[in-house]
Amino acid sequence: MNKFYDVIIIGGGTAGCATAYIAGKLGLKVLLIEKGIHLGGTMTSGLVVPVMKSGNHQINTDFYNILVEEMHKVGGQVTYQDNSGWFNPELMKIVLDKMMKDVSVDVRYNAEVKDVKTEGKYVLSLETNKEILSVYNEEVDTDNISLKKYKPLSVYIEAKYFVDATGNCDFSNNINCKFLEMKSEYQPMSLRFLMSGIDIEKFGKWLLEKDTDRNVTTVENIDGVTHLSTAYTWDTDKQWALAPFFDKAVKEGLLKDSDRNYFQVFTVAGMPTTLAFNCPRIPENLNPNLVKDTSKALIEGREAIYRLSLFCKKYFPGFENAYISNIADFLGVRVSNRLKGKYVYTIDDLKSGKKFEHPALISNYPVDVHNKSKNTSTLEQTGEYQLPIESLMSYDYDNLFVVGRGISADYMAQGALRVQASCFSMGEAVAKYIKNQLS
Repeated sequence: MNKFYDVIIIGGGTAGCATAYIAGKLGLKVLLIEKGIHLGGTMTSGLVVPVMKSGNHQINTDFYNILVEEMHKVGGQVTYQDNSGWFNPELMKIVLDKMMKDVSVDVRYNAEVKDVKTEGKYVLSLETNKEILSVYNEEVDTDNISLKKYKPLSVYIEAKYFVDATGNCDFSNNINCKFLEMKSEYQPMSLRFLMSGIDIEKFGKWLLEKDTDRNVTTVENIDGVTHLSTAYTWDTDKQWALAPFFDKAVKEGLLKDSDRNYFQVFTVAGMPTTLAFNCPRIPENLNPNLVKDTSKALIEGREAIYRLSLFCKKYFPGFENAYISNIADFLGVRVSNRLKGKYVYTIDDLKSGKKFEHPALISNYPVDVHNKSKNTSTLEQTGEYQLPIESLMSYDYDNLFVVGRGISADYMAQGALRVQASCFSMGEAVAKYIKNQLS
């Protein structure tokens, strides 16, 4: 038995949700396959909030704008410092379910691709671990008890187009697609977390007194609720107001030196006593494709989270009754497998602002490449740039796209393109392209 769709998206994360929703809104028959139990990827499981701004001339933003509206309706969105992407990760799970239902997207949770059928330059169908029928096979007589024996029958699901939104290009890897070369040194992974029970107003007042740099620390009252953001890194090319507290904590043994390599916090919409931590960053050369390395990163990340929580409670006013309320379900991976596409986008394309006939996105987000050592990370602001739709098209298969961090871009260019706002635009661009091809 076969089922047939216009497009199947594998991966219900940031880019996958945008692809599925817009494709459904455009009237296509859509299947979204997600291995977890909810949608959202980095925004929910990864606790990557807020969504960072990526310029004032972005294109393919319909999904994002509707997401902002839906999140605001349930009290899970605020606009802070002119950024409307401050979301609540728990309410996001509910809203994304509703949005997919609104446009008749079929969602399969706890589902993974088991097998794929291809022919020449085309992907034909896939089999998941959930689309299995129990078909009557035979009767067996055992000790005068008649038993019915059932045989599982796999179901292959066909589609005209397929979109790999797994982040790590797992689907494309299964069908032997070509990939761009991986560097031997990997960007450090992160493990985000939330702390709740914080007196945010008290902490915010203290921050404003300690740090006068408004490019680092901001505090704002929105509808009677205090929102804030602040940061610190161990890099010595900048004077950080929080540096003395981290120095003292390391000296007394409360923190390891590596715990302070990167620290950033944000308030969370609809969670008035909670801060989201963009840390710890695990400063080791660990391969995100190796289970032993990701396991090590998870263990070390959780150990660092506990130390950071004790540090905050001791040194920051407002944290007296604070506690760890959530630890991300997966690691923050900045770069891993990157598919070879019909066009390989380069850092020279980005820096020159090269124009394309069919841009999938327009952004000015900086080139942001993390490194495990002090004073070696890259955060380079460039002008506005475009990414062509051809960088989202598989080189090997004419009906396969990739969206998210695994796109066809070189190592440095990918460091600017991997952010959530750009992933939204990628997904939307692919959905619109497929609609045009089917019209």
